[in-house]
Amino acid sequence: MMRNERKFTIAQISDLHCGDLRFDSRLMDNCIRVVNAVEPDLVVVAGDLTANGYREEFEEAREYIDAIQCPRKTVIAGNHDCRNVGYLHFEELLGPRTSSMRFTHSGTCGKHLSEQVEVVSVDSNKADLDDGEIGRHNYDFIKREFSAEVTFKVFVLHHHLVHVPGTGRERNIVWDAGDVLQVLRETKVDIVLNGHKHVPYVWPLDRMYLITSGTASTWRTRGFTPPSFNLIEIVGEEITVHMVSSSDGERRTEVFPRWWCNERFAGYGP
Repeated sequence: MMRNERKFTIAQISDLHCGDLRFDSRLMDNCIRVVNAVEPDLVVVAGDLTANGYREEFEEAREYIDAIQCPRKTVIAGNHDCRNVGYLHFEELLGPRTSSMRFTHSGTCGKHLSEQVEVVSVDSNKADLDDGEIGRHNYDFIKREFSAEVTFKVFVLHHHLVHVPGTGRERNIVWDAGDVLQVLRETKVDIVLNGHKHVPYVWPLDRMYLITSGTASTWRTRGFTPPSFNLIEIVGEEITVHMVSSSDGERRTEVFPRWWCNERFAGYGP
């Protein structure tokens, strides 16, 4: 690590499902404790805060999110949050469902003394459906927000853009996934963060990483996959993803190269 480099850390949390019978407050408390100890630069809550979109479920979720100590948070809605017209409660209690933020972080890549980070979050939900879609009306917004001078780009949605292993028969991948992936490729997005499937996984795809987080605070798990959340560290020319168990803190770690800043990997992708 070069002397001027400092980790840029993202906590990726999703699928809280407050109000669900399998919600476990101890898991959520453990998650918050670990995240606060890490002191992340950005927290992404990638949807499904609630079980059925009821107001009291959103109020409980907001209490947990408020307990996370981080100056920058991006919170998006999931398909469960849009049940029973729950998106109205989401907007009133948590803010807009599509948003962007830009900020400067010092020393995360050897090529830059400071890094301009852009986070674009788009609502991928269809009311009262489990399926997802970004929609053509959002493509220009995504392209505009991911301007050329930004050196690290994060795209956030709830649904998944490619199949996630260990999740059974595929039923609700984003309807316009191909077009969305093309937009993200054109704008040189570095990482895509999503939830929805309750299984953590990383897909390297065309110079970007599609990173799915598990359910942080429920036992709505699949097979032997534990409740979990992700801690993502970007430093130098590497991206490290820690998949952290919410029950016992055990970590599974994978390290990946940063495609867009590492010329040694220029042969990958177009």
